[in-house]
Amino acid sequence: MRFNKLVSIAALCAASAQVSAQDVLNVKTVGYELARDVANATLLECRKQGYQVSVVVVDRSGNLQVAVRDELAPRFTLEIAERKANVVIMSGINSGEFSKSRTDIKQELNHIEGLIMMQGGVLIESGGARLGAVGVSGAPGGDKDEACAKFALKKLEERLEFAE
Repeated sequence: MRFNKLVSIAALCAASAQVSAQDVLNVKTVGYELARDVANATLLECRKQGYQVSVVVVDRSGNLQVAVRDELAPRFTLEIAERKANVVIMSGINSGEFSKSRTDIKQELNHIEGLIMMQGGVLIESGGARLGAVGVSGAPGGDKDEACAKFALKKLEERLEFAE
């Protein structure tokens, strides 16, 4: 009988260890160096196009990693850029695409603190994993904001492809 109890306790401990191992998650997220380089490449591309913008990069949870503002970009562009990036984190797709697909709730989402339903937020991913998002504001149109971010991500494509 004592042997059966020991076997039962050992089995319970083994099962418990298995459950605990599944409680730990390995998560990829954008690091500072990559976030800095994405923001800088985005700002420089917009500047080359003649636009004064702000660029914000957030991690996969929506935490601010990097925020940069070109000298002549209005201060409000920082907040707008962050809100665009947050929409990407919430939806899992670029902000312009999400805004177009959810016109039914667009106005309601615009009233949620930290979100804005505008084009200019782009997903940062590697190997199918969401790492974060970049938001851009200040160009004359969200399509131009988005183009600058996409240019930067294309420029850094090799780093993203081999990110671990």
